Amino acid sequence: MESEKILEIAVKAADDKRAEDIVGLDVRGISVLADYFVICHGNSDKQVLAIANEVVDKMAEHHVEIKRVEGKDSARWILVDLGDVIVHVFHAEEREFYNLEKLWSDAPLVNLTALVE
Repeated sequence: MESEKILEIAVKAADDKRAEDIVGLDVRGISVLADYFVICHGNSDKQVLAIANEVVDKMAEHHVEIKRVEGKDSARWILVDLGDVIVHVFHAEEREFYNLEKLWSDAPLVNLTALVE
């Protein structure tokens, strides 16, 4: 499956669980890790876990291989590695602290508006 389609499914899944401030970064030109990062946050451990679980469930429904999921035990920063797309689900405080958007500021933002309407 194309990385753009995986990105779309991930963004919609996060939005379905009311993830806040969903950001897509196009890291194709600056990273060998992935094509896209999705960064979002929830306001409680329970919401963070629900967002990550929804992403995993939707990927399974679409037969997208989930390479790895890390951080579910603490539910403060959960990383869902989908190969070409990496989803970062933060608790609001951790998102502010780690500030991945600044760390990856060379990456162009992906317009996600059409994906979550």
